[in-house]
Amino acid sequence: MQNHNHFLIHKPHGYLSQFIYEKKRHKKLLGELYNFPAGTMAIGRLDEDSEGLLLLTTDGMMSEMVRNKTVEKEYYAQVDGLINPEAIQQIKNGVEIGFKGIRYTTKMCEAKIVNQLPACIGEGRKIRDERHGPTSWVSITLTEGKFRQVRKMTAAVGFPTLRLMRIRVGNIHLQNLKAGEVLEVDTLCF
Repeated sequence: MQNHNHFLIHKPHGYLSQFIYEKKRHKKLLGELYNFPAGTMAIGRLDEDSEGLLLLTTDGMMSEMVRNKTVEKEYYAQVDGLINPEAIQQIKNGVEIGFKGIRYTTKMCEAKIVNQLPACIGEGRKIRDERHGPTSWVSITLTEGKFRQVRKMTAAVGFPTLRLMRIRVGNIHLQNLKAGEVLEVDTLCF
């Protein structure tokens, strides 16, 4: 039986969830944060503008298992304006978004207004100051993951996402990892 390596990383804003970028413009890549062993792959992705928990492994079977649609992924989104219970209910029930040129209604999910942020979010990067209007935070837990789905969901109910952070995948939490920090673990349990 082959030994595999598994990692938790707090992906910072501005990094791609990959190790190779073949376009001409330079992008920040995961390999700049840590000396990962050959064959390490990201399990799922966070877009360049998103931050938070990203799992990495050298085990392709583990990667496939985690991307399975039954594993929950929890996101905290800082949105433009003070999100209300009606918008939260719309998100829970599913909203229509665009995906690859097709209109798609998201599956029912968990969503709630967040009044107290966990330590893993910390001060973080400043999005804007109060002069530009209020912001609020919402927690959205999905079992699917279309391209920029959380951003599209909050925009569909009138509250565009300003900052997005994944804080949990299954039973694995971001905990107190700081942006750019990598933690090697023995196994990934969901």
